[in-house]
Parts: sequence; C-alpha cells; structure tokens
Amino acid sequence: MSRLGTDAIAACGRAVGALAVWALILAVHPLDAQQPAPPTRETQEPGAGEQVHTGTTSGLDADQRIQNLLADHQFLRIEAQLNQLPPDRAQFYRGILANRSNDPWTSIKLLEPLVDQVSASGNLAHEKLLRKALAEDYLRSGEMAKATEAYQALATRLDGHLSADEQDEIEMPLKLLPLAAANPPMTVEPCDSFSLMVVKNPLGLIDVPVFVDARSHSWMLDPTAPFNLISHSLAKSAGLKVSLESTTIHTLTGRPIQVRSTVIPRFTLGGRLTLRNVTAFVYDDADYYFPQSRYQVEGVLGFPALSAVASLTVTSDDTIEVEPIKQIQPGAGEDRKAVGARLFIDGDQMIVALGGQGRAGVARDGSSSLGWKAGEERMYVVDAGGQQTYLTSRYFDEHSGEFAGQKMELFSLPGPQPPPPQPAYVAETVPLVVGLTTAHIHYIQVLTQPLGSAALDDVYGVLGVDALDQLPAYTFDYRNMRFSVKPE
Repeated sequence: MSRLGTDAIAACGRAVGALAVWALILAVHPLDAQQPAPPTRETQEPGAGEQVHTGTTSGLDADQRIQNLLADHQFLRIEAQLNQLPPDRAQFYRGILANRSNDPWTSIKLLEPLVDQVSASGNLAHEKLLRKALAEDYLRSGEMAKATEAYQALATRLDGHLSADEQDEIEMPLKLLPLAAANPPMTVEPCDSFSLMVVKNPLGLIDVPVFVDARSHSWMLDPTAPFNLISHSLAKSAGLKVSLESTTIHTLTGRPIQVRSTVIPRFTLGGRLTLRNVTAFVYDDADYYFPQSRYQVEGVLGFPALSAVASLTVTSDDTIEVEPIKQIQPGAGEDRKAVGARLFIDGDQMIVALGGQGRAGVARDGSSSLGWKAGEERMYVVDAGGQQTYLTSRYFDEHSGEFAGQKMELFSLPGPQPPPPQPAYVAETVPLVVGLTTAHIHYIQVLTQPLGSAALDDVYGVLGVDALDQLPAYTFDYRNMRFSVKPE
C-alpha cells in the first residue's frame, strides 16, 4: 500500500486498484517453478504434507487447500501442486498464478476461456478470483476498454459478495477507468540504459525529474500507485485538455476527492525515456498538499508510466539506474540472469519471497542464511512508496526467544484510520535473505499480536523506504520478476 510519509499518513489512505503494487511492474516472461514452502499456521492441516489425489471428494479438498494457500500468498507451494489437479482446475490456477507473477498475457490466455464455465458453476470464490485477475490483466496490458468492462462486470456480478477491503481495492479502477476508456494507447520510444540523480522530498520519499511537454518538474515516485497522477495547476500550465467528466474517490487520500482525466502528449523521464500519450488523472492541488512539511505533490509516477522500465536500481547515493524495456540496441539487457528473490503481485501488495533460495545455509557474501533451505521462503510486502517498516506477529512467533528480557512498547501503525497502538518490541538487527545475499536492517518494530487484517497478518512484515534506505542498493528486475540487493 502506498504511504506518503509521516505527516502524509492521515491524508493518504490505501492507494489501491488493480494492483497497486503494480508498482513499476511491466512486461515479464513466465517464471520457473519453485519448491514448495513449509506449511504455515494458517494452512497446516492433517495430511497437508501428503500427496494430493484427484477425484470428486479429494479434488474438492485439494481445491480448498489451494485456495487457502492462495489467500496465504503461498504461490511457490501452489506451483508445486498444479500437476496433481484435474486439467481445467490446473488451468484456472495457472492463470491466477500468471496474474500474481505479472504475466498478464499468459493469464488472459488461460482465464478468458473459463469465464462462462466458472460463472455458470455458481462457485463465487472462483468467479471472484477469475474476474478480478482478468480485470487486473487487462489494465496492466494497457487494454483500457476491456479493463473498464471487466471491473464493471466484477462489481455487478459480485455485488453483495465483496468485502469492504475488496470494494476499496477496486474503487479507483472502477471509477477512474470510464474517464479514460477512449484514450489513445501509450507508446514508448526506445533508448539506452541511463542513470539519473533523484532527491528525497520532505515526506522522505523519492522525487524524480520529469518533463511534461518539455517543461521540467519533479514527480513523486510511487511504485504502488496503479495510475499516474497530476496536479490541476500543472495540467493547466502545461496546456493539457482535462475531461469535463469527473468522479469522486476516497481511497487515494482517505477522504473524498474529485478526479478528472487527461492525456500528456509527450512525457519524458529523466530527460531520456520518452513516452507518448500518457494517461494521467487530475487532482485538485489542495488534495495533495501536506501543510506540516509545506510540500505540494506536482505529480505521481505510477505503474502505467513505469511499465516502460525493465529494471530499476536505487542506490544509497540518490541515484537511480534505469534499464528501459525498449532499447536502441536490440537485445541489450535481455540476457540479464534472474537473480534475487521471487517477486509477486497480490491485490494491492508487492510480495517478495525471502529466505533460502538456491544453496542452503550460506549466502553469496558468506553470511548465514539462517539455515533456511530452498522452498522455505517467507513472504514480505515491499512498499517502496511507503515510509514505515514493521514486522508482524507472524515473524514474532518464529523469533520470540530473541526478545526475552526486552521491554515492550506501544507502536502506532500508519494509516488514515489506524488501529489502537499495538504492543511491539524493537529488533536491533534483522537479517533478510534476498536470493543468495543476506541484508541487514536495523531498529525495526516487531508486533507481538495479530492486527486482525489478513492482508498484513499473513505476511511476515512490511518493508518500507526506511528499511530500503539502509541497503547499499536494491533492484526491481521486472523482466524476470526478481528483487535483489547489493551485498553489504
């Protein structure tokens, strides 16, 4: 989820949509299968480690087990079980996993033929999974009209069967896409890899230099934003045509705001990467102004623009290294090896699988990998557009002995409507195994009790920019869907 800094917390809410973590994510290829992770406290059940057999009764059991694993973000375990399912059920879950792996074209190919069959089956859980995945796939692949129809069908067909969180998650695409359904598709001009200097804004987040029709500005980099955003004053000064139609949303800032649509004919990132016909949504300046820091957000660089990036590396010296998806020299960068931890998208979260991958017990830098073996990954949220890092009670359950004798304190979580302060310890040093490299982050809050939110209680922690800033460098490789860090 997107969080806009300490004094922005109360104003920002959940930046949701068909993958708010779509975050910087773009064209990828089908990913290799991994070994299954160990049973979790939510998914452990009698016989869970036994082979799953097909058949009427056991098939239903297998399906429910996989749904439980899917809700628990256990994508690696699901991959290992697909061959044990009936063909049509395996196709269904392969499509869902392709969606989570940000391979929208494969997901569409697998799921589109199943729409009528699943809708007629009366299985609302399957229909919800399928329709939401397809809507996200259309949006990520740039098919705005199809995405508009898919979100409307999801809201209509599942009316009364969507939780409050699920309704919030689809609010932005459901309301914003009709304003942009007829907009021309964005195009990308090839360029070679480049580096650019960035600055930290008063919210503690990254501002990047952009050009809107040849005029220089600084836009906030929010890798969890499902749409590009632009202030009304900037749209007006740039001479952009703003739609007469508008809609009101509340999930962007936590309060109702009015939003319109525009198209930026020419948009350039860092003076190098040029995009044409960039759709952006226009907000009133006051809705993205933070008085405590006196910071006015001119624009937000979200997934649609960043889909032109194949990989992005953020370094500790305020430099970003960009590898475009389209390069002047054909084939440049395409032979990049898949290194680091597996990266997934699940709803409005970017999920990274941390733990032992590859050689068990020893990381590339020679440090211990906590004895984890391949397939024993732990799932964390990576929130490169949010400021606060914390580990959940799930992490605490496995490491409670490390806090013996320490003083517990109350910790206030970020959010427009945060829960009461939660009991927590401070972990002085937390080792995180990212692929074959062990990174260490320091002074992190560790919650001792569940929050009552499945989206957070089912992961081991949320890694915000305060943790990422402690790393020498970190890379989002969107071509291979990997997250990696530079050895310390």
